[in-house]
Amino acid sequence: MLLARLLSPALTAGALDIVGADGRRHRVGVGTPSLTLRLHDKTLHRDLVMNPRLRFGEAYMDGRLTIEGGSVYDLLALLSAGTDNVQGVLGSLRETLSPALRLIQQSNPLRRSRRNVAHHYDLSRSFFELFLDRDLQYSCAYFPTPNTGLDEAQEAKKRHIAAKLLLRPGMRVLDIGCGWGGMALYLARMTGAQVTGITLSSEQLAVARERAAHAGLAGQVRFELRDYREMEGRFDRIVSVGMFEHVGVPHYPAFFAKLRDLLAEDGVALLHAIGRSDGPGSTNPWFRKYIFPGGYSPALSEVIPAVEKAGLWNTDVEILRLHYAETLRHWRERFATRREDARAMYDERFCRMWEFYLAGAEISFRYQGHMVFQMQLARSLGAVPLVRDYMQRTEAALTEAVPPPLRTGRNVGANNA
Repeated sequence: MLLARLLSPALTAGALDIVGADGRRHRVGVGTPSLTLRLHDKTLHRDLVMNPRLRFGEAYMDGRLTIEGGSVYDLLALLSAGTDNVQGVLGSLRETLSPALRLIQQSNPLRRSRRNVAHHYDLSRSFFELFLDRDLQYSCAYFPTPNTGLDEAQEAKKRHIAAKLLLRPGMRVLDIGCGWGGMALYLARMTGAQVTGITLSSEQLAVARERAAHAGLAGQVRFELRDYREMEGRFDRIVSVGMFEHVGVPHYPAFFAKLRDLLAEDGVALLHAIGRSDGPGSTNPWFRKYIFPGGYSPALSEVIPAVEKAGLWNTDVEILRLHYAETLRHWRERFATRREDARAMYDERFCRMWEFYLAGAEISFRYQGHMVFQMQLARSLGAVPLVRDYMQRTEAALTEAVPPPLRTGRNVGANNA
């Protein structure tokens, strides 16, 4: 079997049995395999050789490919943990993208951005509640210790970001890509800031407004259905968490120029985004088609030149390496325990798609060079202190702070307008 011969170099730390559609068994790797990959369609033999990065996920979604003895995560980890990464072994000419094709894939004008966001983020709140933390943080958590739980790690992430923003009561803050509002509400409640959150997801907007009203913060936090390119005015602080992956390299100059225009002269911005450690690349075609159309996680070498051209100071950069792998592990395990609830909301194919997504995303951070970067930016040279110990002091103070009591609002529905 050609597929078995191609996979052999990747399996340097284990073994796998592959059963073809004809029933013949092929052993790959060294040792006794604990997993069996079973192909149920003869056309898969060709598809997995010609375009594995797209067809493997599709076959798993459709049930044309099944795994015995473990999960899809176990299989992907086995194929990725060796000295030769399976993506390199099974790479094809389709993945050798020309610069022009990469620019087309990452082009996100306003109308396309709205459509791309709706594709993923306009799923129901109830679905995301199955596996996210209690604050609905759909981005990389921050794990101070290996034993930190998901809820605590997401709180630690918000503290970590707030400490870098140097916030004071009354400051005007813009949250670009505010999600379901958790970050904006945290900053308002814990620091006294006035926060504007913007999103392109109608579902997220409704939830964020409902949460602000319920917390009695509707007068301090407002949420709008708006793109960053449509914003005007000046803000003392700007934060963006998990949104930059949807901008696209062709739009980086405009993004950072707009950020500079929106930032006060002594303002500070914090960008939290997924990146890659191995230089510019391309988005996995299965992820691009089914999960994040138009999405791309950049190398820092693609980001920093755009920051420089916009006339911004890059005042601090922190690389979070395995934090997102651990976040995704929690999501994957939580999703598995609530899988039947997800299937009742959608269907079996949808559940298999999300299993593959969560497993594949965790693998990319654990074995394939993906990471998260936090980049602190400013317009002026003296906007932040000369040494970064203020971050640790502020973070410690926020850890010990007792949050103000929730001021439960009335007429929640009226505040959703």
